[in-house]
Amino acid sequence: MKAKKLLTISRKSKQEEKEEEIEKSQYRLEVLKKIEQLEKEGKFDVDAEDDPPTIVLTPENIDYLRKKMTSKLKRVFANEVGERFLDNLLKNNKLIIKEINGIENLSKVSTGAIVTCNHFNPFDCFTIEKVFRMSGKIEEKRLYKVIREGNYTNFPGLYGFFFRNCDTLPLSSNKRTMVEFMKAVDTLLQKGDFILIYPEQSMWWNYRKPKPLKHGAFKMAARNNVPVIPIFITMQDSDKIDGEGFPIQEYTVNIAEPIYKDENLSQRENTEIMLNKNFEAWKKIYEDFYGIPLEYTTEVNEENVNVL
Repeated sequence: MKAKKLLTISRKSKQEEKEEEIEKSQYRLEVLKKIEQLEKEGKFDVDAEDDPPTIVLTPENIDYLRKKMTSKLKRVFANEVGERFLDNLLKNNKLIIKEINGIENLSKVSTGAIVTCNHFNPFDCFTIEKVFRMSGKIEEKRLYKVIREGNYTNFPGLYGFFFRNCDTLPLSSNKRTMVEFMKAVDTLLQKGDFILIYPEQSMWWNYRKPKPLKHGAFKMAARNNVPVIPIFITMQDSDKIDGEGFPIQEYTVNIAEPIYKDENLSQRENTEIMLNKNFEAWKKIYEDFYGIPLEYTTEVNEENVNVL
């Protein structure tokens, strides 16, 4: 018993030594501090990190359904590069998918669907893409990802290339563009494709709790009579340290049962019910995995009384 205890202490010391070798990023520490403050204030839909400046996306600058030949060719090339990029992340343990639970819940859906996921890292979309491919759905449908306007119009480098060409559906601050966006969403769902949406609206780095959800994703599902497939990714520290001095997370991808609309209810009623069922599914996964009740540090006041 004593030897086992000493071994545990030794392992912990080695982990601490690894973390000390790479000084923790001051930027990342400030992000974590901001997340703590945002949770306390109940501002769950506010990003903890500054996004690139947004350039307005106008209708003539987006081909949502990839009808143009140039759009089709770029998509093929981008998806091939993206697949190699993803494989490289996995091979080098930059992205660690430890376990997948409920993959049959993806496979059983034959229609189009809205896929929801908690948003805590730029790589979480790669995680969903990998699971989608493993489910076998890649042979019969595409997985589109809804992204913010600035990620499409103004994100630099390789990620910007992926954002513009890897089956993405950018939002826009332009009303005419949003009309085209909604038409594209309806067309793709009726065609039988899946659309990934982050209904929390914000990304908080490595934040483990589910955040309150926005209605948009569930309204799209109810309007098109397609199910919502809730995915909640849980995580734990690995023994590997990233370039910012923090443990790389090992992901467990949890895919809950699809949520279908009630034909006897209105679109508004279905939107609300599907949202609540999605959150309850996430909450259960969170509490079962971490073994603790879901609680926030939010100080309730007049501004956030309706958030929680």
